[in-house]
Amino acid sequence: MNLLFFLTPKQDVAFLYEDFTLRQALEKMEYHRYSSIPVLNRVGEYVGTMTEGDLLWAIKNQGIDLDDAEDIPLSSIPRKRDYKPVAVTTQMDELVAAAMTQNFVPVLDDKKSFIGLVKRNAIIQYCYDRYRAVAPMLDGQKTGKSSERKVF
Repeated sequence: MNLLFFLTPKQDVAFLYEDFTLRQALEKMEYHRYSSIPVLNRVGEYVGTMTEGDLLWAIKNQGIDLDDAEDIPLSSIPRKRDYKPVAVTTQMDELVAAAMTQNFVPVLDDKKSFIGLVKRNAIIQYCYDRYRAVAPMLDGQKTGKSSERKVF
């Protein structure tokens, strides 16, 4: 299976630019109701992942109010952990391994440009659908009954 099957393209992804302000980040994350969001530079390269926690710790530790947030560049806020990106050619086992510890997996092309992301729930939905398709056959094997109807 090709990871492009699961890709949400960049044009459909909300992201932040690293030169945004803290306030712009808060507003964008609130509008899209995201708890984490990719951060890109203006060339389109993936820089990292900003989380609600990163923003909250910055506000707490620096004593920032909403007016101050307009003057604080996002690049000055420490990020606890950046989500590991994968190449567009990544195999499914590596993609699933990354998705187990991240809400989304950033996907980069061969020039290291951000082209979109794979959401963990897209992988889970695919696995669930596959399981549902196979489960009736497995149930038939457990009971020793054939899933085919016999006509006399």
